[in-house]
Amino acid sequence: MAQHNETGKQGEAEAVRYLRENGYELVAQNYRYQHAEIDIIAKKGKLLIFAEVKTRTNLNYGNPEEFVSFTKAKLVMKAAEHYIFAHGWMHDIRFDIIAVTLAGNEFNSKHIEDAFS
Repeated sequence: MAQHNETGKQGEAEAVRYLRENGYELVAQNYRYQHAEIDIIAKKGKLLIFAEVKTRTNLNYGNPEEFVSFTKAKLVMKAAEHYIFAHGWMHDIRFDIIAVTLAGNEFNSKHIEDAFS
């Protein structure tokens, strides 16, 4: 596996740990619909979040959250719409970014709520 794929998997695992530690329940990971993928779907009470995880090993080119493009956000929203209708979700939703930086063996997670608004 390429190093960037391994880094991404580590970042997603850290994001799941972070969300669970903060009271969220993991619903799904790597949910796919057509060409779109949602990294994490989590729930807290009657709130469903669709989270894009971005992981970087250094900040030389910017913060991880800066790499979520408009096109990526639209794809996540399209997949989320499919998920909502397929599962009959009738409560609130939110789109978040979890930016993870990895320095050596230390993770730093930054949770950005309502990131696509």
